[in-house]
This record gives sequence, C-alpha cells and structure tokens, in this order.
Amino acid sequence: MQGFRLDHIGVAVKSLEQALPFWQSLMGLEVLKSEEVPTEKVKVAFLNTGECHLELLEPTSDESPIAKALEKRGPGIHHVCLKVQGLPELLEKLEAAGVQLIDKVPKPGANHKRIAFVHPKATGGILLELSEDMPETKS
Repeated sequence: MQGFRLDHIGVAVKSLEQALPFWQSLMGLEVLKSEEVPTEKVKVAFLNTGECHLELLEPTSDESPIAKALEKRGPGIHHVCLKVQGLPELLEKLEAAGVQLIDKVPKPGANHKRIAFVHPKATGGILLELSEDMPETKS
C-alpha cells in the first residue's frame, strides 16, 4: 500500500459535447479516451494535462450520481482521484479505522480501473476516489 499519486480530477458537466470545445479548442487539451461506464451511468472523457488528467463526467441517467451532483451543486469539480496499489487492503484498513466509505469493495470504473469512493465526511468535504489498474485475468 504505497505509491499514491494524484491520478485525475473529476468534473461534472451537463454535456460532454458542450464542455469539450472549451478544453480542446481554447485550452489545447487532447482527449485521451472517451467511454461510457454503465455501472456508474456516465459518459467520461479523459483530457491530457500531463501526469494528472481531467475527467469530464456526463450523466446518462437521472439516477446517476453525477446527475444528482449536478442537480444539487451544478457543474464543477466532483471528485479527486488518487491512484493506489492494493486497493482492497487499503479499503479494509480504512474501514477498520472507522472511515466512512461509499464503497467497501472495489468496483469496475473507467479506463480499465477498479475504483472505490471515500465519503466526503471522512475527508474534510472532498469526495475521494481511489483507483488502481484492473488485475490482469489469465486466459
């Protein structure tokens, strides 16, 4: 459980189509990858900003956590993501310490990652995503 680094900052947007021209044309950022994450009910676009990326998140359903965040707070920063190693063990450690978790076990996320969220009440108001590369499966 070492090697934490800032992976990306998630930004809730109402529409990727409307948000991307600012980031691409005016700011000159390149879209690294776009995909839909059905389990989270979002479409995402990762923008290259160097070592840390911007992840734009558009809801695909009114039931999406992003749709609910947009309704409550409007567009803007949604979460901060740390890339970690040993995500299941880290979640066990946090839970044992009494940290309020949104996800007690990792779940599939975008970009071939598995993810889990820590509740903002545990982090001083920041929704924290923990992410690690999906373990390789043997065929």
